[in-house]
Amino acid sequence: MLLDTDIGTDVDDALALAVCLGSPEIDLLGITTVYGDVLLRARMAQKLLALHGVADVAVVSGEERPLSDRRARYWGGHEGVGLLGPADEHLAPTGTDAVDFLVRQVRARPKTVELIAIGPLTNVARAIARDRSFSADLAGLTIMGGVLRGQEGLHLPIVEHNFACDPEAAQVVFDSGAPISLVPLDVTTKVAIGAEEVARLRRSPTAFHRALAELVCHDPRYRVAHRAYLHDPLAVAVLIRPELVVWHDLHVTVELGGEQTAGQSLFRLPSAKRPANARVALGVDVRAAEAFLAARLNALIAAPTAP
Repeated sequence: MLLDTDIGTDVDDALALAVCLGSPEIDLLGITTVYGDVLLRARMAQKLLALHGVADVAVVSGEERPLSDRRARYWGGHEGVGLLGPADEHLAPTGTDAVDFLVRQVRARPKTVELIAIGPLTNVARAIARDRSFSADLAGLTIMGGVLRGQEGLHLPIVEHNFACDPEAAQVVFDSGAPISLVPLDVTTKVAIGAEEVARLRRSPTAFHRALAELVCHDPRYRVAHRAYLHDPLAVAVLIRPELVVWHDLHVTVELGGEQTAGQSLFRLPSAKRPANARVALGVDVRAAEAFLAARLNALIAAPTAP
């Protein structure tokens, strides 16, 4: 598996990495960072890997800017707080061309590599543009992004963050023919980590899990509600346990214009004109998903890690 991430802005990316490391089904080939200060994001990934005692996973920084220069970049300003300190300034990515890294990894293992994209899709779109066989050579592409906003989801934003950051990249990906599984806000906002599980992480004897707890506590949304949505961990979970969600084959497009709607995901029933280009998770077994994710974290707590 390859993990493409904007780790740092929300805590769910770090928790998704923890689930990857705690899942024996996953052979993590590398991590690529995207959007904004990709070097800082890479240092965060490197620090978490080091705390977990992992030294053989490549961390490669990628595209800082969205495909369109007219897109303003979001930066929360809290990225790295609670994890990185002055002693971590030496941490550097394995490489700085994530697009080339993704292409080479997939080309070397056609129909074998699963790519999980849990940030803006700029790296993935550029890999598709660089290698015409990239999409077809993927075993699967799982994306956390988008939102349908059905009758029970009117409280959700009209535009989901990852797609809003680079709508053009998202559309390139959905036009590519890649075998896409999409995990949108409609299901991810039903699965969360709460104070009890954070306290369990904080009591862990491992620095890795205490760092995770610290990151959760610094998450702006957690500080308000004492709950953090498990958007990205759920995307990892459904790769291992696809039955945790209810899938629908749909045609997905992304709005590229509009003052309020740039990046909006549009879901249509498949037709001859618009065949299905993704399977989309629109229902989730909340209890089973939260139990699965907690079990992976609990298994990690019992496992030997770096002190």
